[in-house]
Amino acid sequence: MLYTERVIKSVIERNPNQPEFHQAAKEVLESIAPIVNNDPKYEKHGILERLVEPDRQIMFKVTWVDDNGNVQVNKGYRVQFNNAIGPYKGGLRLHPSVNLSIMKFLGFEQIFKNSLTTLPIGGAKGGSDFDPKGKSDNEIFKFCVSFMTELYKYIGADVDVPAGDIGVGAREVGYFYGAYKRFTGLYEGVLTGKGLSYGGSLARKEATGYGLIYFVTEMLKDAGTDWNGKTVAISGAGNVAIYAAEKAMQMGAKVVTMSDSTGWIYDKDGVDLKAVKEIKEVKRARLSEYKNYRPNAEYHTEGNVWEAKVDIALPCATQNEVNLEDAKKLVANGVIAVGEGANMPSYPDAIEYFQKNGVMFAPAKAANAGGVATSALEMSQNSQRLSWSFEEVDAKLHGIMVNIYKQASSAAEKCGVKGNLVVGANVAGFLKVADAMIAQGPML
Repeated sequence: MLYTERVIKSVIERNPNQPEFHQAAKEVLESIAPIVNNDPKYEKHGILERLVEPDRQIMFKVTWVDDNGNVQVNKGYRVQFNNAIGPYKGGLRLHPSVNLSIMKFLGFEQIFKNSLTTLPIGGAKGGSDFDPKGKSDNEIFKFCVSFMTELYKYIGADVDVPAGDIGVGAREVGYFYGAYKRFTGLYEGVLTGKGLSYGGSLARKEATGYGLIYFVTEMLKDAGTDWNGKTVAISGAGNVAIYAAEKAMQMGAKVVTMSDSTGWIYDKDGVDLKAVKEIKEVKRARLSEYKNYRPNAEYHTEGNVWEAKVDIALPCATQNEVNLEDAKKLVANGVIAVGEGANMPSYPDAIEYFQKNGVMFAPAKAANAGGVATSALEMSQNSQRLSWSFEEVDAKLHGIMVNIYKQASSAAEKCGVKGNLVVGANVAGFLKVADAMIAQGPML
């Protein structure tokens, strides 16, 4: 049995009932198999065994009191996966689906995504099964303070720097940061996605969505085309989806779909992004309100955005939202490119179907790295006590995303699978981390 096969088997046996983590580990290890199995140094140094085992898995109780005076209990997590190239870095997710398997899959992916940015940051992820939807500001504040009561012991500007993710926006980051500062007495860049008045970075809100478009732009360019005149389906209606839509529109594309947890809109004339921003960012309401702004648009509670006939699909909502049947619908409707804005939104068989049918595919760990890249830029600004302009940050982000594409594309070609950016991104991300682990010795 080959080295990668043995490690995949071990991951499944040692981590039962963790399907999301199994999926993430298998996807990476199968991609890098030609490199790893043909070079004995990786097995000699136990690189894969060390990579798939987190440095630490922190699980804790989060108790808080709701507005009715009732005590509530949630589970909190922080999985610090690997810090071979820098302090742990990765978001905090607040969503009922959060469990250890999902935290491990996200943390594992984060290792390679962060490596691809070329910035000195390791991989981690955390969060809670707390659902912020329907909660008052007071309840969210109480939860965040209680969560940080435990988490603050394990993080720091040079140790582990969390950020936002699903369910964690500017409000939650502010509450987390205020609690951290109160508990430690330290004013440092320990969280990213902070408000501009206390150390945040311009362009952070836009970064993941903009970065996705910059990456896909390079992919389209290599195929001799661009965004101009293309129709685009986007899932989600959070920061990633909104700002991917904004940048795609600036590039000349027409975005016709967006979605949230209750339904999706189809606007054949192009989504009114100003209306979506007001609904989601100001009112914090459901997309069902979109028809109040555009009566001729369609709102659906059944099916999904992948039913629309489009040229480009950008899944920007959550993991495992594009299955094989969705992939078949998109291919039948003539899609030419798929760019992942969410973390691992496509099932492996869907990705395989896209690739077999000649669809250009931009994998999440490369295409959605703009958010964490700009978080690292925020860390740099905090360390230097500086604040860069929007244009400066955006230019750096654009350069990073172009470089990530070049790394992934070059690695794929060297592996004999030109154009396969899934393999290219995994190989390019892995090599940097593995080299660092070998250099620092087997105790890492």
